[in-house]
Amino acid sequence: MTETRLTQFAAGGGCACKIPAAQLEGIVAGLNGATHPDLVVGMDTGDDAAVVRIAGGQAVISTADFFTPVVDSAYDWGRIAAANALSDVYAMGGKPVLAINLLGWPVDVIDTDLIPDVLRGSADIAEGAGIPLAGGHSITAPEPIYGLAVTGVADPDRLLRNNIAEPGLPISLTKPLGVGILGNRHKATGEIFPEAIATMTQLNDAASAAALAAGVRAATDVTGFGLLGHLFKMCRASGVSARIDRAAVPVLEAAVASLREGYVPGGSRRNLDWVRPHLDAAPGVSEDDLLLLADAQTSGGLLIVGEIPGAPVIGETTRHTGSGPRITIP
Repeated sequence: MTETRLTQFAAGGGCACKIPAAQLEGIVAGLNGATHPDLVVGMDTGDDAAVVRIAGGQAVISTADFFTPVVDSAYDWGRIAAANALSDVYAMGGKPVLAINLLGWPVDVIDTDLIPDVLRGSADIAEGAGIPLAGGHSITAPEPIYGLAVTGVADPDRLLRNNIAEPGLPISLTKPLGVGILGNRHKATGEIFPEAIATMTQLNDAASAAALAAGVRAATDVTGFGLLGHLFKMCRASGVSARIDRAAVPVLEAAVASLREGYVPGGSRRNLDWVRPHLDAAPGVSEDDLLLLADAQTSGGLLIVGEIPGAPVIGETTRHTGSGPRITIP
């Protein structure tokens, strides 16, 4: 029997299938004025999740995240999708309490016998996070799509936000870059990269807890818009600039070699095109360096303005003097 390669049924893969950042911002531009007295975090800064204050001095975090297959293994795809969706809650400094399934499946094209493997992978991640995964919604769709809607809780006064970064602080990154490039190679060749699967299925719970313990106030997770894209959004929302030491940024070694061989997701190129006008890169910074920094990640790490144990410091926030934020790469 021939194994079904799920990635062959998707135009994109993982978070690289996001609507391009510039296009998305234009789409939602007219919706940013929504207000409610209990809304703590809405759409204004493009943060990782919505947050509403409830009775008892607590906040509820709500998010949804889903995407097309980033790997051919149905079980691993479920694990990656679940870890990625839960990350939005961790990136806000919250704790997930419940998740539900979101599934789209081309039932006339791909055997539905693979669906339980997707759900089992997701359930295993939810169990590792200590939360129930119950119910959800499914539809027929032209491409396989899977993810979660997640509810979490947090102290509204101790949220991690993307709009309160201050200048003069270190910037840390908790996972290596390069899974977008390796996903592109996996889709093209079928090669499996266990290190990429390992980082994408790693929960950001410990990093979130460490950030809160260290008194960190500003953070976001690095997903489809790449390190540069998410850093730019944070800088813009906070009114700061940043300097990145590209040599300090952790990168999966196989991704460096794969990039040299031409494996680059279209989403990564679009990310770089979007942020390039805001970059000040030294002459020694190559196009490959920039593509790695813009690589569209799936279930990436936390980008933290501060320091936590075990996470490399990759740069610092700075004051900006112009009309908008600049990201300097010396």
